[in-house]
Amino acid sequence: MSHCHTCAPALEKKQVVPAGRSVILVGNPNVGKSVLFGALTGKYVTVSNYPGTTVEVTRGSATIAGEAWHVMDTPGTNNLLPMSEDEQVTRDILMSERGYSCLQVCDAKNLRRGLLLAVQLAEAEVPFVLALNMYDEALGRGIAVDHARLSEALGVEVVPTVAVQRKGLPQLAEALAKARASRFLVRYDDAVEAAVAEVVPLLPGHGGLGKRALALMALVGDESLAAQLAGRMSPAQLAVLDEARRRLAARYPESLRFVISRQRLAAVDRLHDAVLTRAGGTSLGSSFARRLGGWATHPVLGLPFLLAVLFVCYEFVGVFGAKTAVDFLENTVFYEHLVPWFDRLVRLLVPGGAVQTFLVGPAGVPFREHGGLLVGRYGIVSMGLSYGMAIVLPIVTTFFIAFSFLEDSGYLPRLAVMVNKLFKRMGLNGKAVLPMVLGLGCDTMATMTARIMETRKERVIVTLLLALAVPCSAQLAVIFAMLGGVTPVAAAWFAGTVLLVLFLVGWLAAKVIPGRGSDFMLELPPLRLPQAGNIAVKTLARIEWYLREALPLFILGTLILWGLDRVHGIALLEKLAAPVVVGLLHLPKEAATAFILGFLRRDYAAAGLFLHYEPFMKAGTMTREMNIEVTVALVTITLFIPCIANFFMILKERGWRTGVGVAGFILPFAIGVGATVNVLMRWLY
Repeated sequence: MSHCHTCAPALEKKQVVPAGRSVILVGNPNVGKSVLFGALTGKYVTVSNYPGTTVEVTRGSATIAGEAWHVMDTPGTNNLLPMSEDEQVTRDILMSERGYSCLQVCDAKNLRRGLLLAVQLAEAEVPFVLALNMYDEALGRGIAVDHARLSEALGVEVVPTVAVQRKGLPQLAEALAKARASRFLVRYDDAVEAAVAEVVPLLPGHGGLGKRALALMALVGDESLAAQLAGRMSPAQLAVLDEARRRLAARYPESLRFVISRQRLAAVDRLHDAVLTRAGGTSLGSSFARRLGGWATHPVLGLPFLLAVLFVCYEFVGVFGAKTAVDFLENTVFYEHLVPWFDRLVRLLVPGGAVQTFLVGPAGVPFREHGGLLVGRYGIVSMGLSYGMAIVLPIVTTFFIAFSFLEDSGYLPRLAVMVNKLFKRMGLNGKAVLPMVLGLGCDTMATMTARIMETRKERVIVTLLLALAVPCSAQLAVIFAMLGGVTPVAAAWFAGTVLLVLFLVGWLAAKVIPGRGSDFMLELPPLRLPQAGNIAVKTLARIEWYLREALPLFILGTLILWGLDRVHGIALLEKLAAPVVVGLLHLPKEAATAFILGFLRRDYAAAGLFLHYEPFMKAGTMTREMNIEVTVALVTITLFIPCIANFFMILKERGWRTGVGVAGFILPFAIGVGATVNVLMRWLY
């Protein structure tokens, strides 16, 4: 990664050196904070057009104007009066850190939104520099900002930048060295100002934020701040605060948060209109991009656009990734060469016993059995690594490439707009389409991206729906193969049941799970041609995440199955499952084995049944009974408990109570739905 002459040379990943000064990057979602962070520190952070990607706080080191600096990236925020966990994290960082400066990154095309955050930083008395990022896109839209006049009005340095092209970074680094607090101050009406003046003397010192900003937060009734103030203020002081809050609540028909935001926005509008000008026209390219972006979100024109995007993604991920690449790696690379070679090496060097079977499975069991379905080879290499590297890795790699392309093109936010009304019915918003689409690649990694949802309730609902009704691409390939052998009516029964369950469970979960949803605020970036370098870096960073976070879970799952196999636990589970599978679902006894193995690999369950019915499908002799069995099996398998790697990821992300609760709900629910479909199809089909 190249840098400006005042920035640090590239540092080793995760290396953070001691520094005398600190800078905290803040800004609205989707304004390029992470790009600037990477330019300053040399450390890559996922750069996304989709709001909320930078969920975690990231640290790095930089040399700015000859001094060592500690650099911290924060989640995107629109407000220091937090409405989401992302915003609360950013606010809490500004409160807890000491002696820092802020680099506020603003989208120059959406100056009003950036200024709304800037005046809050001014109220908080935080030294900061304002970067007007994406300035080239603003100019392309005929928008120009008088940054010198804005700098004079705010009393801080204002620097136009184009982060992806490294433009303006030398000036930005120079400005950071002399960051100062803004002299701009929003004056509220007399009642609010009187209440602020009354509360300010009562508040304890609280780190990096000034007391005026804290007083406004306390008066609004910010619960997260109230918990912190309760232990640091006397009962008499808290009583004065409560009384001031009650007086304001009695004065205004709206919430005080709305009153303060409205008055603050009025001040921002005056400043915005004073420094922003619009040119007469724009380039043909940008004009076409805007029209294309409008078509992509149109209720009618957006549908063929969406179908075309999904078709291309399916051909690249579902056909090339899940079939061509997986077939080559699984069959040619692993099962024909690497696994047999490693098996011979282990049996030569490692004496027989538990260690040997732990690595490569028991001797005498073939590497491939029944057309690829492994039974009894629960070795770390023969199953765990082979699955994680030969089957899942090519799928998630092609998915990551496609996903990065959609991110950089600016289409993902438009997809969120298209489906927002549908997801709203399930207690979610359009942002939920991101983990849902990602789940079609791998539910394990999609569960992790559920962090982008702003409230715990939304994250739990997304996690539940991913585990329940979103098949990963490895499973999806087998499902499609089986659907190709049944009648169109049977295939419609399967698709309709899964979609109905997805919607119904989401709707009911929104009613039952406590908590609140979040508002759908989404900035639509312009459609643009993605840069190959950005796609490559993003894909490599996400593959690294997969190898670090997800691959160990596949190995852990293999270890558990190996242990169960050693004590004959799998055979016992198959025996216990057989009465339910055969008696309740009316499926062949082979399905019991397939369901148990499906806990390791979700496609195993479908693959086992596919091999059972494949001769009849090829011969075209599928009977009515078989069509019903395949449909019931596919519905149950799709809704069945997630694979063991996804289950561990749920435990890691949502906690053991939620993880056990999700699994405890899904297992009987999937069987119940399968049994219901079995009865209805025998009656109606």
